[in-house]
Amino acid sequence: MSWSAHRLRSSEQFRAVTRGGVRSARSHVVVHLGPLPEGDGQAPRVGFVVSKKIGNAVICNRVTRRLREIIRPLLDELPAGTGVVARALPGIDQQPFDQLREDVQGALASAERKLQRRTVGRRSPRAGTASRTGTAAEAPRPAAGSEATAGTGSGATPGTTPARKGSR
Repeated sequence: MSWSAHRLRSSEQFRAVTRGGVRSARSHVVVHLGPLPEGDGQAPRVGFVVSKKIGNAVICNRVTRRLREIIRPLLDELPAGTGVVARALPGIDQQPFDQLREDVQGALASAERKLQRRTVGRRSPRAGTASRTGTAAEAPRPAAGSEATAGTGSGATPGTTPARKGSR
């Protein structure tokens, strides 16, 4: 399959992956991994974010080519229907290719583990625990006169006022 079939194209796709997925960072790269808005049957898609902070156009294009070549052999291992956004951080252009490959592969593996934990957690809640969408009546609350609710409610000692930021 050609590279063009694996590209993230629209800002909506980039936004869906970065906001709806997981993130893993290394020294010079941040990898976002998340589900695509179109569904599961698609090939995984990849996008790159390389800002002007990295350098001029020549350096930015070189960084993008290096990231693309690092991710290309990993496409077969990515789950269908997912998107990857690799965001370059300043200093990436000075990093040796082998070190950059290790960073990207490590960040991608970490993001895959995080995404796996997140999707497994949503599908099968643990037995005996209250769901996050449960009602307030399900969660036990301390009694009205107990120590947990006594005081000012801010965690400060009764009779004192909490300190403000910046005050001495």
